[in-house]
Amino acid sequence: MASRILVWTFTKAGNTVRRIYFLVPDLETTHKIVDELKRAAIEERFIHVVAREGTPLADIPEATMLEKTDFVPGLEKGVALGGVTGLMAGLVAVSFPVPGIALGGGAVLMLSLLGAGIAAWFAGMVGSDVPRPRVEAFEEAVKKGELLMLVDVPKDRVVEIEELVKKHHPEAKCEGTEATLPVTLG
Repeated sequence: MASRILVWTFTKAGNTVRRIYFLVPDLETTHKIVDELKRAAIEERFIHVVAREGTPLADIPEATMLEKTDFVPGLEKGVALGGVTGLMAGLVAVSFPVPGIALGGGAVLMLSLLGAGIAAWFAGMVGSDVPRPRVEAFEEAVKKGELLMLVDVPKDRVVEIEELVKKHHPEAKCEGTEATLPVTLG
């Protein structure tokens, strides 16, 4: 399960993932769009729906914390910042030796990994409490009963999927796209 969260695969090599946002007026239309996306070979695990609390989604895939919050971006920033901080601390420790304690390259590596791990955990926890700005922009519409669909597709299928939804459901508004995880799919 954890590997599915961090690395997604599609069949076409070198194709990056884009997330398409659709604002859908009601549950019935959302059901129809989900069914059409599945017929268009979009797996259910790449479809996420944000709805008002208490909305009975039944078989519609609800967005998880990973889609609704800044957990993953926070985790990424924590790894980068903590790794650099740990590396710097390791280099300082090796450069200014303490009498009686011999430190080498292993200390630098250990402090880098330790810093990355601790900062990733901390930043991930903070990120899990911060709503994803793109999702937060639709908070009022969702509170009024509309549903926000997040559909992850290969970059070369974005126009096709947008057209599919627009053609059959003009009441659903395409609210743009964004890159999801910075992963090249293979």
